[in-house]
Amino acid sequence: MNDNIPQTIAIIMDGNGRWAKQRGLPRTAGHKLGADTIRTVALAANELGVKKLILYAFSTENWKRPEDEVGYLCKLPGLFFNKYIRELMEKNIRVTFAGELERFPSDTQKVINRAVNDTSHNTGLELCLAINYGSRREILLGIQKYADEVKNGRKNDLTEEDFSQYLFVPEDIDLMIRTSGEVRISNFLLWQLAYSELIFTPVAWPDFNKEELVKCIEEFKHRDRRFGGLTK
Repeated sequence: MNDNIPQTIAIIMDGNGRWAKQRGLPRTAGHKLGADTIRTVALAANELGVKKLILYAFSTENWKRPEDEVGYLCKLPGLFFNKYIRELMEKNIRVTFAGELERFPSDTQKVINRAVNDTSHNTGLELCLAINYGSRREILLGIQKYADEVKNGRKNDLTEEDFSQYLFVPEDIDLMIRTSGEVRISNFLLWQLAYSELIFTPVAWPDFNKEELVKCIEEFKHRDRRFGGLTK
């Protein structure tokens, strides 16, 4: 499994609430199992040789959800890292985040920043959690930062490669997966997905596992990626 492995994979982790509802469980039960799935998929991606895994954990639109569900989602990073940070360290996985943490409770911010700091020297998979993330917001913030630099004397010579460095996620994405059957991008990595391969699987996120990830990677390996050119 080391030939033509996508170096950057992004996943929209969809279906936690519906998975729970189908089983007569509260939505939080789906989110709890979904957090465990993060561990499963991160370890698998690390083992398979993926360089960066970006997971859409909390969007800027998720604040619209019921208050009790939002409250539980804010607690999940603490529950996840308290349970799995030692294993992530042992597996040489580095934690980063993309988004604006400032809106989260201070305890949530602290646990995420601690995980980032504790794993900063690891050299394996980069596990990037997109938290309070929205791609339009990301692009807008990048434009504002560049405009400020131009105002302060920078030459207005921006290239596409330069602009990527103003984003939370500077890399192009090789493979984007969305679970649970929805066929939308939902304001996720709009700039970075320009030439990504997209896979929409009916499998809900709590049921997604190493085998499902391997299936997606195998499909990716058979795609003809031309980047606007012709097949060789």
